[in-house]
Amino acid sequence: MKNRIRVERAEVRMTQQQLAGAVGVSRQTINAIEAGRFVPSTVLALKIARTFGKPVEELFQLEEGE
Repeated sequence: MKNRIRVERAEVRMTQQQLAGAVGVSRQTINAIEAGRFVPSTVLALKIARTFGKPVEELFQLEEGE
């Protein structure tokens, strides 16, 4: 699964720690999501999308074959 979390954070000048605090997870969890090592739960994906004011589909995309 691909995501645009790092790009969205950069656009609003938000750190991983700030995003983590906003959605109630650790900075390491945000890092793992951005690196593609962790797929967030539906609830977490929705919280992240709400934080950026974007639809979840704009932040997360399935890759070919998924």
